[in-house]
Amino acid sequence: MRADLLADPVAGLDEALAAIDAFDGALVAGLLRPQHAGLLELADALAGSPLADRVAEAVAKTAAGAAGEEHFLVLAAARTALFGSVHDALLARVTEATGRALDTDIESAPGAPQSPNLLAAARSWLADLARAGWQGIDHDLVSGAAPVVSALLPEPGLRRLAALLDGFAAELAASCPGAALDRVPLRRWADLWSRAMLLTLDSPAPAISTATGRLLPLGVDLHEHPTAAQAQVHAVFEPADGPARLVRASVSAPKPDTIIGAGIWQLLRPHLSLLTAVSEGRAMELTDMPVTAEGDLLWQDEHARLGEPADAFATARVALPAALTPATAPLDRHPARIAVPVFLEGYAIERDEDTLTLTIAGHRLAVDADRIPVAGPLTPEAVATSTACIGLLRWEAGDFRVQPLAVESTVRKKTVALQAGAWAGGTSDKAGVKAEKAATDAAAVLRERAGRLLRK
Repeated sequence: MRADLLADPVAGLDEALAAIDAFDGALVAGLLRPQHAGLLELADALAGSPLADRVAEAVAKTAAGAAGEEHFLVLAAARTALFGSVHDALLARVTEATGRALDTDIESAPGAPQSPNLLAAARSWLADLARAGWQGIDHDLVSGAAPVVSALLPEPGLRRLAALLDGFAAELAASCPGAALDRVPLRRWADLWSRAMLLTLDSPAPAISTATGRLLPLGVDLHEHPTAAQAQVHAVFEPADGPARLVRASVSAPKPDTIIGAGIWQLLRPHLSLLTAVSEGRAMELTDMPVTAEGDLLWQDEHARLGEPADAFATARVALPAALTPATAPLDRHPARIAVPVFLEGYAIERDEDTLTLTIAGHRLAVDADRIPVAGPLTPEAVATSTACIGLLRWEAGDFRVQPLAVESTVRKKTVALQAGAWAGGTSDKAGVKAEKAATDAAAVLRERAGRLLRK
């Protein structure tokens, strides 16, 4: 990989992010009393785009205090479009650095008919939120989301919006009153607001096809939240015909906040047989597995069976360089979504307290050690002594970083591999067994307490 390209500045990137930050700043005080400079900066950034006239109108109406929901939708779309341009520029740089081809074609299908009244109710609450601004939120305003979420949840096609609004409202409620906030998470809340506004529109669904061929896992990215967990397996898919491409398969599960670390695998393992393949170092044979145009496998165990042994590092060395990177759906074009599998070797390692840096051909690449899950044998110490790494290339806080998924090290003249997801399908590792036993005991206590409550 050409690490030098990742260090070069991207033309127009700083200007686009400055326009986004200016608009996000306007949301602090609210769009009923907007900072005109922030709105004008957004309009200037979109001046040469097809959205230019509509954004200029929306900015003028908002500055005059006469904006309606339709104008807030345009502002959300403008912000999303700017972030989309940032995403595309960064992904183009990653594509150039890795030397892999990017699949630019993405198909969509007509979305299922949705409930316009429910969408309008959600849009109305989001518009009130934008008018008040983050400093103007209070419990009365935030609680207005509750009946909207309750009405959205029974509708399968609206659960994505319902889940987003539910989580967003919970964050806002925990921060009320807004006037007392010392620090506002500007970009995060603006991201959530913009995405939610656009989800209130009828939009096409991602096209779904089927995949038949061999799946070669690279590693597992584990996401943990106090009340939920998700494992996302990154892999190379070799179809029966056509070029190999990168795909993902995800499984999520709710969890109590007392189950952490290796115990999370107990919640996820029953729902995805692919986790067993990862921990055992096996390929999987897929037959008519549903897959989206973005490369997300809609996993169904009946369409998969365990295959022959497949070493992740052999896959990274041989199959990964020729794999196509899938396209990204319009709403998902955001730099936070960039997570591109890469293989690195021949690097030097610098360690400064808790900071790890890889030096590749004289160019430095930071290691995102905070993303290494504790639910596996991979540790920052193991990365610090590694000779090869499979990771996800991400962009954060203005720089590219690599999140390790697996590393190779030389121990007593033997090559040893460690995977972040090595305990995903079960383990005989002493540390893993001990952690799982603790989680099992915690789960048993929770079940016993839940049973008492139900009996009462």
